[in-house]
Amino acid sequence: MSKIWDYFKSLFQATEQSSPSQPLIHELIERSEEEKVAYEHWKKTLVRRRLCDWLNDQHAIYVVDGEQNDDALYFLETPSARGFVIFFRHTQYSQRDCTCFFDYLKEKVLKLNYRNYLSDTRTYTNGEWVENLQRHYLKPSLRNQLKALETGESALEQAYGNITIELLSRNDQVWNLKFSAVGYQDRMYRKVGDFKDLMNQLISE
Repeated sequence: MSKIWDYFKSLFQATEQSSPSQPLIHELIERSEEEKVAYEHWKKTLVRRRLCDWLNDQHAIYVVDGEQNDDALYFLETPSARGFVIFFRHTQYSQRDCTCFFDYLKEKVLKLNYRNYLSDTRTYTNGEWVENLQRHYLKPSLRNQLKALETGESALEQAYGNITIELLSRNDQVWNLKFSAVGYQDRMYRKVGDFKDLMNQLISE
């Protein structure tokens, strides 16, 4: 009996002490065949088109006016990082729509000569929340960097930088999606690609 109690006690302690860096559950993302079929169908829906059109319109307004125009979307801009955060909790999109869009962004980035470095999911506690963080981490293809070394170029290609896509849920409710592209700021690398061009690639058909 004491062994069972010790087990449950250790389980509760692990839950209370969990965090993004020390999650209670840490797994690789693996979509089932059913999920893959549903995703392929979702890409053809008006929901996907509506999301892309909205993101395109809001980014165009931000580029022209420098203003954040919608409470459900925030554009990130620092010397080394560009991106956006969609606050899905302020929208009517379903969990399936959010998850499919999360995977859709990954698919679009892969078409830009990127490689999927890691796709994982972490579950942990954060105060009153049980949080789940799904993440796709993508890097530029090694082929272009190796080519640069072989041809004796002085700087390596970094495309749009390293790209991270994160989907955060709290108590099984989708909270937000964060997309960030981070470039290196040193002489070993060429200048990072224009984020406006990256956005155009993400929302293009």
